[in-house]
Amino acid sequence: MTLAPEPSQLLQQKLLYRGSKFSFEVMPCAYQMAPRGLAMYSSPRGALAVPVTDEGKLVLVRQYRFAAQGRLLEFPAGTLEPQESPEVTIEREIAEETGYRAHRWQKLGQFFLAPGYSDEIIYVFLAQGLELLETPPAQDADEDMETVLMTPAALEQAILNGDSIDAKSICAFFMARPFLNHSS
Repeated sequence: MTLAPEPSQLLQQKLLYRGSKFSFEVMPCAYQMAPRGLAMYSSPRGALAVPVTDEGKLVLVRQYRFAAQGRLLEFPAGTLEPQESPEVTIEREIAEETGYRAHRWQKLGQFFLAPGYSDEIIYVFLAQGLELLETPPAQDADEDMETVLMTPAALEQAILNGDSIDAKSICAFFMARPFLNHSS
């Protein structure tokens, strides 16, 4: 089901911060005839890949996240650059973050990341036909991550155990699940 736009009546808009990748605004609005305020994090879109090796292993990264004060298990993902398609973004990000290139792509869908305070949408792709690059591109300077290979069954168990896995990766895993071999 596609979400039909249903904008609220904006009463006022105050930009508190505009950065290179996001802006932060306070926007009092009339929602269902009652005034209420909303702190809005406005972000460019993102793209995420669920990479699967020919052996059926999932390729993830364990990445340090400052806000979590620790390392989270995540699928490779990244922010769309201006005028860039999700497909171009995720091809770049999978190479930078994991050292792999995918030769087969399937779009699985998209979702709002955190609609209570953000308009960010994540586009999700299944990446197959992986090739390990001899010379992968350099990671971004602010990234601290390692590549992790897991079976779908092991990742599902980690999710059920409450391991430190980010929400976008959990959502993407369940979007990809019908296409994965669970006996691995």
